Amino acid sequence: MTWLLAADAILVLHFAFVAFVVLALVCIYLGGWRRWRWVGNRRFRLLHLTGVAVVVGQSWLGVICPLTYLENALRERAGELTYAGAFVAHWLERLLYYRAPQWVFILLYTAFGILVLVSWRVVPPRPRCPD
Repeated sequence: MTWLLAADAILVLHFAFVAFVVLALVCIYLGGWRRWRWVGNRRFRLLHLTGVAVVVGQSWLGVICPLTYLENALRERAGELTYAGAFVAHWLERLLYYRAPQWVFILLYTAFGILVLVSWRVVPPRPRCPD
């Protein structure tokens, strides 16, 4: 039971990461339009950019997210079924019954990464405060 709870906790963490990456970009563009000061926070923006860069880099290299491996290892340890492939691809398929080759997800991740880079130009982070 403990292994299964740990696997579920990793699933929730993974979902939270995906939600952060997607919703942060929406908030950045919306916040730029609405003049929300917090979307210019440099640490927030760097954290977001780093998260997206890791996802895009993993997709280009064909690397499965470590959270996916960890969740699957915990589920296997608990005697549960596991899934193959990437977290987002698996859950999109389950939620939307959508199958696509891996290159489609690589293209989507890359396009999303480009939108994040463009956001740095369209809604630039505030300059660093002098210490």
